[in-house]
Amino acid sequence: MIKYKTYIKAIFFILSIVGLLGFVNHRNGARKIKEIQVEFEGGDNLYITSETVNKMLIQSSGNIKNQSKENLFLRVLEQRVEENEMIENAEVYLTIDGVLKTRVLQRKPIARIAVNAKSYYIDRQGKKMPLSKNYSARVPIVEGVTSAEDLELVYQFVKKVLENEFMKKQIIGISINSKQEFTLKTRMGSQLIEFGKLEKVKIKIKKLKAFYQKVIKDKTLKKYRKINLEYNKQVVCTNK
Repeated sequence: MIKYKTYIKAIFFILSIVGLLGFVNHRNGARKIKEIQVEFEGGDNLYITSETVNKMLIQSSGNIKNQSKENLFLRVLEQRVEENEMIENAEVYLTIDGVLKTRVLQRKPIARIAVNAKSYYIDRQGKKMPLSKNYSARVPIVEGVTSAEDLELVYQFVKKVLENEFMKKQIIGISINSKQEFTLKTRMGSQLIEFGKLEKVKIKIKKLKAFYQKVIKDKTLKKYRKINLEYNKQVVCTNK
């Protein structure tokens, strides 16, 4: 009999806890959103503003501040924000005190493609990204792209060549021709670098660095108009 009463008390206690939690959750869900906050990973909102993100949230769910928490579908809000071409990823969540927070990771451009007076970026995932009215990225400008295959080659080129710190600092312009050979413009001097096809990348970069070290020491860089890296074990220069 004692054990029976103990079981009854335990069941009653558990039901009380469940009921209390349900009541708390209901009250918590019925509370209104009191504030909306947008955070940018890295602290930089370069390509898109907080106001634009807020507008996307409102367009998706109306006036969010007048809604209760239980009426919000956070994944739907995330998907709505991620539809923007400037955004790589978004995380939307609620705090206990009624703040709706949106954490935004912007897409990162690695090159600017110029085609027939029109321009767009490609990001670190190789996807097209529109230019921003708020900020212009300091990335190499690419000319000569005429096909999706060219664009993919440019993406691979930028990833392989500009992962080198020396090349990243020096290359300001890239062009690709019909043979899918690359020519580069550098920050140092006004020479054109004939890089050729996307092959033997590390060897070519090593040769270019050695060449620069020599001509800077000799103060002869201004003599040259073109620098060709395509030949085996040598750098071939064209005088001005």
